[in-house]
Amino acid sequence: MSDGPFYPPRSWRERWDDWDADLTRVRRNNSEQRARGQWLGLEARVLDSQGKPLDNAEVEIWQCDALQSYHHPRVNVQPTQIDSGFQGFGATRSDRQGQLRFLTIKPVPYPGRTPHIHVKLRHASFGELSSQLFVAGEGDNAGDFLWRRLNAQQQAAQTMQLQPAAADSGLRWMAQQVLRVPA
Repeated sequence: MSDGPFYPPRSWRERWDDWDADLTRVRRNNSEQRARGQWLGLEARVLDSQGKPLDNAEVEIWQCDALQSYHHPRVNVQPTQIDSGFQGFGATRSDRQGQLRFLTIKPVPYPGRTPHIHVKLRHASFGELSSQLFVAGEGDNAGDFLWRRLNAQQQAAQTMQLQPAAADSGLRWMAQQVLRVPA
């Protein structure tokens, strides 16, 4: 899949210093804001097609906020139409077991699209891949033009099963996802 129109360019991201794996908290100018929406702990494991974990894979995610706005230089919205407490983009690297974690929000639909999270992976062994993660059970999936292009096996691989998070976690949802890449 392609990056889509809302992949934030590096030159734009470099203006800010808060592009970590916690998209639910934005720190700028000695202040902190928290994201709206239902918080999601997204745990993933990067594995090659043989099931071998990939160490030090760079993984980026981006998605629209709870107000259905992307954080992107081409998005021209009023300040009340964007959640300034949501990063919109985050990055991390996998550990020796291929594991990584993001804190984000449960994706919401925006006009013409079902809820999804964009994912970009980079590693010396395969180069660069872009994909999307969809939410299991979303009624809008069947009407989404990108979802419909996937065969049943691809749909299963790119679908997150959201589970209620532990009450004391501060999260509403948890998802565990395998990100499979070429060997």
